[in-house]
Amino acid sequence: MALLEVEDVTVRFGGIIALNGLSFGIEEGHICGLIGPNGAGKTTMFNVVSRIYQPTSGSVRFRGQELLEVPAHGIAKLGIARTFQNLALFPSMTLLENVMVGAHSQGSIGFGRAVSRAGVAADNRRTRDFAGDLLHQLGLGAHAFRAAAGLPFGTLKRLEIARALAAKPNFLLMDEPASGLAHGEVDELGETIQRIRDEFELTVLIVEHHMSMVMSISDHVVAMEFGRKIAAGTPDVVQNDERVIEAYLGTTE
Repeated sequence: MALLEVEDVTVRFGGIIALNGLSFGIEEGHICGLIGPNGAGKTTMFNVVSRIYQPTSGSVRFRGQELLEVPAHGIAKLGIARTFQNLALFPSMTLLENVMVGAHSQGSIGFGRAVSRAGVAADNRRTRDFAGDLLHQLGLGAHAFRAAAGLPFGTLKRLEIARALAAKPNFLLMDEPASGLAHGEVDELGETIQRIRDEFELTVLIVEHHMSMVMSISDHVVAMEFGRKIAAGTPDVVQNDERVIEAYLGTTE
């Protein structure tokens, strides 16, 4: 059974069909790249899985459970986390504090204990230590006590990955993580994604325009056009598919 199963998902915004009967699956432990030209519906599908959009019809199952019945605030408890194309960090907070925010869904302090402060200090210490370890694993330990504001964009991208990992996910959604990065940073990011997949035993769904990175790190690729799946398979199969080539490059008379 696939970790994530998307079946016949359709999304309509008024008279616009953003997704049209889309189906695909992601095997556990795989990196799956979701690609397509602008307007193909990639971000819409991403937002359905992360529960920002409710589809018009269809099914999305995570470990066999219907994900569409889970509210957006409940997906972290299932082991799902995401990063954002436009960085959603707290600039005035330190890197350590930003990562600690990402760990809030794993906190063990309930309402009663929070009011009485029983165990709060110990829980905060554990969260702080865990956040610090994540920063070191992402090569950010030296910046742990610096504010996020003013740091290089590539550093902030890694910070957002660390914050997502703080929720201890087993399924990570990455929304155009290479956006805005220089060529060398893109190569480093690809290596980082593969490394964290292995070290944290993750399954990854990545929406990305940087084709060379997607094809170099993905186990499975789903290509979309006009809200439909036009190809799926290994990177070699997809990048040589005539429909994919036509969607990206067009045809000549």
